This record gives sequence, C-alpha cells and structure tokens, in this order.
Amino acid sequence: MLPRVVITGLGVVSPNGIGKEEFCRAILAGRSGVRRISRFDPTDLPVHIAGEIPDFAESQWVDPRERKHVSRVVPLGIAASSEALKDAGLDPASMSMEEQREIGVILGSGGGSQEFSEEQYRLWHSGHVKQVSLFCIPSGTMGTISSEVSMRFGFRGYSHVVTTSCTSSTDALGYALQHIQAGMLPMFLVGGVDSAITPGIIKGYSLLRALTTSWNHAPERASRPFSADRDGFVLAEGCWMFVLEEYDHARARGARIYAEIAGYGCTCEAFHRVRLSESAEEPARAIMLALDEAELAAEDIQYVNLHGTSTELNDRVETRALKLALGGHAQKIPMSGLKSQIGHAQGACGAAGVAATLVAMEHGTIPPTINLDVPDPDCDLDYVPEAGRKAQIEHAICNCVGFGSKNSALVLRKV
Repeated sequence: MLPRVVITGLGVVSPNGIGKEEFCRAILAGRSGVRRISRFDPTDLPVHIAGEIPDFAESQWVDPRERKHVSRVVPLGIAASSEALKDAGLDPASMSMEEQREIGVILGSGGGSQEFSEEQYRLWHSGHVKQVSLFCIPSGTMGTISSEVSMRFGFRGYSHVVTTSCTSSTDALGYALQHIQAGMLPMFLVGGVDSAITPGIIKGYSLLRALTTSWNHAPERASRPFSADRDGFVLAEGCWMFVLEEYDHARARGARIYAEIAGYGCTCEAFHRVRLSESAEEPARAIMLALDEAELAAEDIQYVNLHGTSTELNDRVETRALKLALGGHAQKIPMSGLKSQIGHAQGACGAAGVAATLVAMEHGTIPPTINLDVPDPDCDLDYVPEAGRKAQIEHAICNCVGFGSKNSALVLRKV
C-alpha cells in the first residue's frame, strides 16, 4: 500500500484576495477579481482587462534592486510560499541542513518568466542595451522560478518547474505526490504561479481568438464559463502554494491536515496544439484514473472544481468528459468554476482550483460560478450559479485541461 500524502499548509496571492483568509471570503461570496489592467496602458490592445493583483507589495518580498533582475512570478511565489510554510507550522530559519535537504520545491507555471523576457527583449530591440539585466538569460528561463524559492528558504531537495500549459500546477502536485509515495522525500513545497499579463501575450492570445473582447466595459462580468454568451477567457495572475507531506510525518509533528491527495490521473489526447477533441475521451480517462487510484466510485464524489475557462469548446468538452467519467451521477454532483471569479491564471489555475476546494471542504460551502446568466444548453450540469451552497464534502475532484492535448485530475479526501 502506498503512503498517504496530505496537505498541511496553504498560501495564496490571488486577484480577489491576498492571503488565504481574504481569498476564502472572496470566493465564497463570489467576488470578482477581474479589473482594468493597471500595469501598462492597454488602450491600443483588443483586451483591456485581466485578473490582476494591483495592490501586491513586491518590495516586501524582493529587494527593489533585485526585482529588476527577476520576473514578477518570483515575489508572488515567495509570498505565497512564505504563507504556506507558516500555515504548516514550519520555520525554515530554524532548520538544520539535514532538514533542509528533506524538503523539495516543485512549481507549476505556464507563462513562467515570459513577462521578464518580454521586457528584456523590448529594451534590447529599442536600443537600451545598458538597461538589459545582467541576468536576462538565467532569469528568463522557467527553472529560475523554483530556484529562487529554494534559495529564499534554503531548501536543498529537488527544485523543479513543471510546465505543461494549463495543467502545470495540477501536474506539479501529482509529481510531488508520486515523489513522496516513492519515498524520495517526505515533504514538498508545491503549487502554481503565473503572471503573464503583458502586451505581447495579450496579442498572442488574441491571434488565437482565445480572450474575451466583449466586456472591457464591465470587467467583473467578463469571465463567464458555461454561459451561452461566453466568448473567451480572461488572463489572470497569482500564486497558490501548498505544503505536502507523508501522513505519518505530518502526524508525528502535530501538523493540522487540510486534506489528503488520494488520486492523480493524467492523459494526452495527442490531438492538436490548442483544440480539444469533441470526443472528450481522454479528459474523461484522466478523471477515471484519479478515481481508480483513490479507490473511489463516482457516487463517492460530493464536489467537482472545474477547469471552466469560458471558451466555447473547452466548457462543452469538459462537460462531456465529466458525463463520460461519472456517468449518471454527474448530474447529481455540484460543480463550480473558480475562473468565473479570478480569470485564467494559466499554469497556476490547477493550484487555484485545489485551494478553492480546500476552502469548500473546510467551510462546508461550495464557491459559486458567477456570471452564469444564460446557461449553454450543451453545458447542463449543476454549476452552482451565482451564490455559494452549503455542502458536506468528503471527496472532491479538481479537473484541468490544457493546450497540447493535456489533461490532469486530482482527487482530494477530507481527513
């Protein structure tokens, strides 16, 4: 029998709340974190809105002299990690070298350091060569994100970045689960971070016609998963971090346990760079693999946290996948889409969904899917529209679907 793996710490920096308590209040109330972009003037772009965090104090986490050499994901990652460690009752400063070697870091990120790289290229091509960072190459790579977190806290175990598009942080949690189950390390700091709100990235997604352009005048109404009038997703940023550890390890140190990660499943459709197959077979299989590992049936699930991007094809295919995976019980399970409140944080979205699920389990309340005014007839499950709902949740599914035909799912069990 594989060792049990549990979540003992949670840290959040989100568009609708900095800190887990503020995030909790916001998502249960259905408060939108989507607003007009303030980091640059978006007037000449087709999209003026994003799930941005305008009041995040970067200088509290990274010295302003160092900030010019790293991407925004670094202070976001350090802030959420610091909260997660404190929440788990861990003090890195008091750890011995041996204890530091037993903690790994795995971060999921889709956009990673694109924000930093885009700015460096802009400076280079505008002729301001002297303003380009000395660290434009190392800090522009994906791997630097976990390295910066590891260096900040002195953790000497594995330090990895998983980048599998929208499934990145779900996979990061799955990989940390497997590492602990294999006995490689007893504890991981793991989660997702992204901050890819830039002119270039907005233009790129606009070429794909993936972003909504209809709600620049009403940002809080823009992210509309499963609604008949949805026309694309809203870019977002944020970081959601967790402490994962082997169950007996957590009990031995008297840690508070949020939930157990009971199952993980991932598949690839091998179908298309950005489109999903209408069959929905592979996203369904990822969910079924997670259920099989957790040794649960569809009837054991009381909640599903949805990927729900607010794109026409994604929402329809995800609905179909859930029906395939859960059978007739899919109609009886309440489900909700966090992206309706915060937008799509790319590779960090899976971690955001896990954080929302922990909140739902702890408070006995399912966060609502907001902006679901006119449901799409093809999206006919119980999406808990507009207002939260009381529910006792023992088992939940967190679902993710990504570019490149990737699908991942986690099953959480209340402990």
